[in-house]
Amino acid sequence: MTFTKTSIPGVFIIEPKVFGDARGYFFESFSQKEFEQHIGNINFVQDNESRSTRGVLRGLHFQRPPFAQAKLVRCIEGEVLDVAVDLRLGSPTYKQYVAVKLTGENKHQLFIPRGFAHGFVVLSETATFAYKVDNVYAPDHDGGIAWNDPEINVDWQIDEAEVKLSAKDEALKPLNETDNPFKY
Repeated sequence: MTFTKTSIPGVFIIEPKVFGDARGYFFESFSQKEFEQHIGNINFVQDNESRSTRGVLRGLHFQRPPFAQAKLVRCIEGEVLDVAVDLRLGSPTYKQYVAVKLTGENKHQLFIPRGFAHGFVVLSETATFAYKVDNVYAPDHDGGIAWNDPEINVDWQIDEAEVKLSAKDEALKPLNETDNPFKY
């Protein structure tokens, strides 16, 4: 696996070594040993998966402490634009984001540490998205910021008219109107 640092320290793009032949392909999607060597000791406790259609935008979500979550995300089938926004007050990259195209073809993954909001939008007709988290989901600690917060100004690479949101995501407010529990 190749671990590539992004413009925000702690956020990594992970590229597995894919072995392919006439039968198909094989790759390790996760190696605890390599993960610890490049990122550190993270104990993932749950795997999640979703399937969505073009324009579905999920995010920008986070869990408040003590249930904050680090995530390792990937797209199994289709194409998504995955986004991680630094919410850590005092961080030199506060309110900056990393956006990466994750596809079933490129098999890239993104590691997002605690203290970030996370979201993705489906760019293909459908997409299957999977991720590991290092803490359990706690509905009472669920949080998020508006996907179109003008202060963060994420380029989602899709026409705004195509964006499909859940009722929960439609109700999210900009960061300056959101209780931000994260410190650098």
